[in-house]
Amino acid sequence: MNAIRLVLNLALVYVAYGICRLAYMAENWSYYADTMTWGAFLDICRGAWFFDTSAILYTNALFALMLLLPLHVKECQAWDKAAKWVFVVVNAIAITANLADSVYFKYTTRRTTMTIFSEFSEEGNLAGIVGVELLRHWYLVLLCAAMVWALWRCYFERPRTRVTPRLRYYAMQVVSLALFVPLCICGMRGGATTAVRPITISNANQYVDHPTEAALVLNTPFSLIRTIGKKVFEVPHYFDKAEMEAIYSPVHQHKADSVNTTRKKKNVVVFIVESFGREYIGAYNKWLDNGRYKGYTPFVDSLIQHSLTFRYSYCNGRKSIDGMPSILSSIPMFLEPFFLTPASLNDVSGIAGQLKDKGYYSAFFHGAQNGSMGFQAFARATGFDDYFGRTEYNADKRFGGDDDFDGMWAIWDEPFLQFFATKMSEFKEPFVSAVFTASSHHPYKVPEEYKDVYKEEGIVIHKCIRYTDNALRRFFDKAKTQPWYNNTLFVITSDHTNLSDHDYYQTDLGGFASPIIFFDPSGDLQPGMRDAIAQQIDIMPTVLSYLGYDKPYVAFGNDLLSTADADTWAVNYLGGIYQYVKGDWLLQFDGQKAKALYRFRTDLLIKDNCLGKHPDVAKAMERELKAIIQQYMTRMTENELVVKGVKMR
Repeated sequence: MNAIRLVLNLALVYVAYGICRLAYMAENWSYYADTMTWGAFLDICRGAWFFDTSAILYTNALFALMLLLPLHVKECQAWDKAAKWVFVVVNAIAITANLADSVYFKYTTRRTTMTIFSEFSEEGNLAGIVGVELLRHWYLVLLCAAMVWALWRCYFERPRTRVTPRLRYYAMQVVSLALFVPLCICGMRGGATTAVRPITISNANQYVDHPTEAALVLNTPFSLIRTIGKKVFEVPHYFDKAEMEAIYSPVHQHKADSVNTTRKKKNVVVFIVESFGREYIGAYNKWLDNGRYKGYTPFVDSLIQHSLTFRYSYCNGRKSIDGMPSILSSIPMFLEPFFLTPASLNDVSGIAGQLKDKGYYSAFFHGAQNGSMGFQAFARATGFDDYFGRTEYNADKRFGGDDDFDGMWAIWDEPFLQFFATKMSEFKEPFVSAVFTASSHHPYKVPEEYKDVYKEEGIVIHKCIRYTDNALRRFFDKAKTQPWYNNTLFVITSDHTNLSDHDYYQTDLGGFASPIIFFDPSGDLQPGMRDAIAQQIDIMPTVLSYLGYDKPYVAFGNDLLSTADADTWAVNYLGGIYQYVKGDWLLQFDGQKAKALYRFRTDLLIKDNCLGKHPDVAKAMERELKAIIQQYMTRMTENELVVKGVKMR
């Protein structure tokens, strides 16, 4: 039966990928010798299964179709010979790529991606380089040849027997193909549920403790396939390095006169609230609807009265996968979500990792299926000690388990935030924890018991916002009874914005309007709404400043506590356009030249392009933005997202 032959032949490929992985590790053992344990190796193998499955199904899709297509006439030796050649040649290329990459690893400390073709496009002596490496690593050449020979020799060919009756044959082929296609899609994606996005190279971090180990989880065919067509980071040469550094540097140094509360070892709790845009919060919008607007967040409105917040605050991306790097690692989204780029395998700074050597325990919470959205992988890569997801929630018998699942994405916010508060009471202080909520999201439902409490009003998301606001209220009701509460800095923001029913929040800039709220119940932080600009990437440097962190680190945002209102700024990327907000102005820049300039504070709907009227303003802002972009692209491509020599995790 062709389906059985397909399974047996693909099993040979799995074995080949496993051998390649062992060769990869052996070739680069010096990178792993100090940290590799049997437990770590088993985690690597567990993760590798998903990436190998994806790569094998991508590369062998044609071979599978050749075997499973319901065509009676193809059941002959000639067709089988052609299928065998396709199978062996395709997988020989994959084996070669994996083994060759084991040599290249020492130069990049990560798997090769599609950027290699642009990196070596101008290399005139590439053939000579390859020839030398082939001689140096002759044992890998022999291993490659042996594995390709084994694939040819062990290939499961079509039995030389008569084909079954046509009716039975076609029935079996159609059923086999109908089963294979959805299974193949699931395998390529890395999972079958709605919570699983197609796995990318950054998901490898979920299974390792050290970034260099991610290369063992991955395989080179997968890394190449998943970066095809992705916009890569190209370094623009706007300035020489000295001038760029003089204009803007993301390296933060401790200031002797900065706010210093490290002696108190304050805890840090970060809320990344799904779709919780600034538009929904009444405290930010007292001027809307001729002063009649109340919003949908009575609890957050009350909390803002005792918090430090900012009138013009923005997110740095428009997707959930943009929020986590921006908020926890001060990395904005430029061109592509950070998770989906080769740079996701770089060494990455983060609040959790930076505070680890200060004695902080760290944990990340997300009520969805473990591993979904790449959050677990990123949390581990940036230094979080533990991850609590749907699996851990279900395992805790004090809570409702999957009875609290919303049926689509995650555990409902109210019970999950109660779980969040309960677990933090079990942590040793000081700790830093972050939670990513999920309920204020499509399909915009609330739990059954709240359907008569939060009825339809305005647009469909509003009832969900009310539900999540109440979930936050119940969290704080519980938290304030805990001993750690008064020694904790709380940060509240959204991952991105969502549906809108006000023109102001539907503009190029308004679509990024997110709250940024700092609340310290001890009263150490002066509350108030500053007439300043803030952005998600400011959260990490602001928190570290508040804690008196005294080591250098990389963060693309500002320390809002030591930055004057007039000097605050925000940046984001929208459809090929960089948007830079500073002072009274919004500059739109396409990477080559300024496209528009607006007085965003008074031109609320962003309609009056002042570019021609204020060339000096545009020139000054363009200069600053270019330095930000060049720093970003340089550090992404050269793996400079951490300060070298400073232990992060």
